[in-house]
Amino acid sequence: MPHTHALTTTPPIAIPIAGFKSVYDTAKVEHALQELSASAHEGLRGTYEKMLKNGGARLCVKPSHMPDMQALYRELPNFSEVLDDIRKQLALCMETSDPLELAPMLLLGEPGIGKTHFAKRLSQILGTAYGFVSMSSLTAGWVLSGSSSQWKNSKTGKVFDTLVHGSYANPVMVVDEIDKAAVDGQYDPLGALYSLLEPDTAEEFIDEFAEIPINARDIVWIATANQGQTIPEPILNRMNVYQIDAPNLAAARNIALSIYQDIRGAHVWGERFPIQPADATLDVLARCRPREMRRLILHGFGNARLHNRDRILPEDIEMERSMKRARIGF
Repeated sequence: MPHTHALTTTPPIAIPIAGFKSVYDTAKVEHALQELSASAHEGLRGTYEKMLKNGGARLCVKPSHMPDMQALYRELPNFSEVLDDIRKQLALCMETSDPLELAPMLLLGEPGIGKTHFAKRLSQILGTAYGFVSMSSLTAGWVLSGSSSQWKNSKTGKVFDTLVHGSYANPVMVVDEIDKAAVDGQYDPLGALYSLLEPDTAEEFIDEFAEIPINARDIVWIATANQGQTIPEPILNRMNVYQIDAPNLAAARNIALSIYQDIRGAHVWGERFPIQPADATLDVLARCRPREMRRLILHGFGNARLHNRDRILPEDIEMERSMKRARIGF
């Protein structure tokens, strides 16, 4: 069982083993560039030229040994079942040349309970990049797969952008609020996932704008949803589905502490503040949903400095909560 003492530092990240993997064939890009007509989409030539400049190889990483999962169990105890399965999958490829393979995950639970925070922490543990796309207000399939260059305002999709313009072949990709994707009869925003979640077809994924095969096989997929009833069965069948409960008080305190330390460590001004806030401050934050915590903590830092203090007090958080209630009132 995980230890129950308070988490005081961000857990160390296992140094990743990095190898290079080709995510696209530059010869095919060169051929496509040469075949462009004078009337081709103005952005297509620039896309091909950038692909050639960047080259087709990207880092494919995995931890060199089993990460410090105990700290993550303490920080996110409501994700224990997910973490158990990830440990099993990591154990299969540790100390071997086998690539990291994590099955696509669907995290079900009420809004604001830490699903996207978990995904960010997982990308840190794995030592790879993090991509995010929200499906709540999207009505066209091109968000993931790009839109045809025949259209005036067409562009590449999120998968293409993350692999081609990023540094990693195996980023963590979050599809947030997948249950809210709207199908308008002409476009299915989840259509691209049918092939992306299957390793064999993901290896030859084609963005509709660039029309160059991209190897998306190694992406670590995490989808989030409030409920699974509206998600198409073929998507559910391609993912490991987990029901995530709301964190209890102790878990909420640990989530708040982790977010506090992330913000503190990401800024030079964070050195002014202690590595851990007062218990009373954590108690106030623990009453908030994880989704609210980052904003409240960041503004709490600002409130403290406005009052020439180097620590966040409970009133710094309460002030922000009161201001939010006032803004949404009538």
